[in-house]
Amino acid sequence: MLAQQRAARIAAMDEEFLQQADTALTGWSDPRARLRQALDKDEFALYCQPMLALAGEAAGGYPMAEVLVRLREEESALLPPGEFLPMFEHHRMMPELDRWVLRHTVKRLLAGSRLHCFTLNVSTQTLADAEFPRFVAAQLGMHQVPAERLAFEIDENDTLAQPQAAQQFAAAARALGARVLIDGFGRRSVSFAAIKALGVNFVKVDGSITRKLLASESAQNKLSAILKVGEALRFGVIAECVEEQEILLRLKELGVGYAQGFGIYQPQPIGTPITA
Repeated sequence: MLAQQRAARIAAMDEEFLQQADTALTGWSDPRARLRQALDKDEFALYCQPMLALAGEAAGGYPMAEVLVRLREEESALLPPGEFLPMFEHHRMMPELDRWVLRHTVKRLLAGSRLHCFTLNVSTQTLADAEFPRFVAAQLGMHQVPAERLAFEIDENDTLAQPQAAQQFAAAARALGARVLIDGFGRRSVSFAAIKALGVNFVKVDGSITRKLLASESAQNKLSAILKVGEALRFGVIAECVEEQEILLRLKELGVGYAQGFGIYQPQPIGTPITA
């Protein structure tokens, strides 16, 4: 009994300590309530970063863009994801934020967009949420937006740590007609088992490979292997974190289909006209 009481006191102390730490980091007296307010009052802004097509009929255009989210704070300041996403994760509220992003992305598509497809990141918590695909279907049906205009990005770490949840989510997304993408591929190792199991449409090559492409033989070999398997399994290859023109030219030479990064296009509000 005494041991149980002591454990309960320690747990309560830990929770109090974490609450104080959260407050110190964010400046919010009640972080959970602040996140709830942001969701209820639509205090987020959607940004996007287009992906440049390097080959095929769409070459030179921006057929896809990754959706990014910012949080509006005092005096119209915008907090980047790194400032508030950890809080959503800590309070197990990522599925609610992912629903907000999905709902407003669909509305953006309904209002009209020159981009054919928006890609949305799926959090670890949402990946295991069996209700989320049904929410997606309901939103698409309500607004009469074709599912092919959405692609869902699943992080490579999640495909390895939660293979069953990742496969179930991918199957549900494909059944709706949406596309599936593995993000950060090759960050840990190049294993193609997850790609085959998920039946992905695109693989986004991790920046640790892209940035080293000109100087590292290992990076070149990894990218060559990804391209070879992509041709065999018929998935598109996207190189992320492209910041230099020399790397962009090399990607074109190798036959990479798409490129994304600050050297190509800076993230902008989602309704901003796209200019090269």
